[in-house]
Amino acid sequence: MKNGSFYSKLSPDNQYIVKIAYYAFAVNGLFGMIMGSLLPYISDAYNLSDTVSGSLLSSHYIGNLLASFIAGVLPLYMGRKRAIVFLTSFVTAGFLLMIFTGNPFLLLLSFFFTGLTRGSISNFNNSIINEVSNSSPAAMSFLHSIFAIGALLAPYLVMGSVKLAGENGWRLAGAIIVALTALSVYFFSQMKLKDGPVQQKKKVASYHFMKQKEFWILSGILFFYLCGESTINGWLVKYFVDSGILTIGYSQFLASLLWIGMLVGRLTVAAQGQRYSRTNQLYLFAFTTTLLFIVLLSSRNSLVITFAILGLGLSMAGIYPTTIAATGGFIKDYPMAMGVILVLGNIGSIVMPTITGALSDRFGIFYGMAVIAVALVLMILCVFLYQRDQKQTV
Repeated sequence: MKNGSFYSKLSPDNQYIVKIAYYAFAVNGLFGMIMGSLLPYISDAYNLSDTVSGSLLSSHYIGNLLASFIAGVLPLYMGRKRAIVFLTSFVTAGFLLMIFTGNPFLLLLSFFFTGLTRGSISNFNNSIINEVSNSSPAAMSFLHSIFAIGALLAPYLVMGSVKLAGENGWRLAGAIIVALTALSVYFFSQMKLKDGPVQQKKKVASYHFMKQKEFWILSGILFFYLCGESTINGWLVKYFVDSGILTIGYSQFLASLLWIGMLVGRLTVAAQGQRYSRTNQLYLFAFTTTLLFIVLLSSRNSLVITFAILGLGLSMAGIYPTTIAATGGFIKDYPMAMGVILVLGNIGSIVMPTITGALSDRFGIFYGMAVIAVALVLMILCVFLYQRDQKQTV
């Protein structure tokens, strides 16, 4: 982050904010992706039904969705620093509940808390990095690379903890998350972060940005991208296993390879992203993602599938941070815009996996997965509309 980069140009106070944002996002990736790894252990430990287990994940994503709105409104009344400290503390409480109680209602609450913090940190970090870096694509891509590192470490934390503590290993993993998130709360509390005057807050609360076509086009890109990302991540292993294409072990390896590709891709965008226009980057990423997903879906050759997965991770990596960076103008004038665009995007991540499941039950898993390609084509259409809108405003 040095050598003439955006980081070296920041004041010491803003450099501290960037460091804490990156740390918190790594932890966010860790506990956000650890939920699926912990769920089988929690279900066994508390003898939960599949219905309750599935409801826990739904509760997490509901919390994540609502956080996009809450994290946009609460700072207007509490101030940004106090709001993020308060909202970050929920994940610590959530994992403590998981460790010590098997009450289904309290477990639902605990998963909701984790989603609430996950979405709040995502909202805050995207906004603050956009603000202090002057909407730098490199800063945004590095932020999401940090998230990917946390996500990659999640299954290894669970496996290592289970190896050390046996059947209570998942509780050890949970305790480590408690410690890491408690540090996030403390670090956030030490930020020197200024809030605008009351008059500015009234301006900030405006929803005028929702009348602008560019905002809805960017929201569409994010919506259809998250339709694809969430469903690919959630259904990839099941698709290969249920279709009889690959073994479960190799399918799990490919799921990890996808995140490795995303990490490398985000680091590459962070290093090279400012050399190219956002429109050209979005076109490249969107077309490549769609093409490779179609190749993946149409092939039964393990080598072809492996390269398609790696390429898919590389191409998907830049879409989210580049789209968020493109919203920089809206976020500066209307911080509520970040909350709204994340809500719209997260609706895609919740709805599409359900659509895929319904189509899979009715027509077979191939057709359930094929609907993802439709969402990716619609994402390309949104990129085209974004390019045309940019030309019209020049």
